[in-house]
Amino acid sequence: MQRSKDKGLDLILISDKSDPPICKILDHGQFLYQQKKKEKANKKNVQVTKELKMSPKISTHDYNVRLKRATEFLSKKYKVKLTIFFRGREMTHQDLGFDLVNRFIEDIKEYGVPDGNPIRQGRNIVLILIPN
Repeated sequence: MQRSKDKGLDLILISDKSDPPICKILDHGQFLYQQKKKEKANKKNVQVTKELKMSPKISTHDYNVRLKRATEFLSKKYKVKLTIFFRGREMTHQDLGFDLVNRFIEDIKEYGVPDGNPIRQGRNIVLILIPN
């Protein structure tokens, strides 16, 4: 305690479970700053999700563009959310949407795998793909 007072710094208790307790002589403000910096670095490992939207009537060129983008995202270790949206009377042909999703899964299986089954949410079919 006397050393910390002589240096004009704070005595910070690191571990009280050991015998003798472990303490450091530091500036308390700087110690708190370092702690916050470590917490921010740990929070940066957030998973990114990219969304691709398609219609069941998508043309082959547009489909290939979406497929290429999905492979890029999955190779960067991003999750991909595939959304098939239906307009108007397209809702009566949901089997076309599920066929499109299955075709997409088959085409992209070397880059990513589905995280569960395709789910119907209102006028959409949604599927999450995770990287291999």
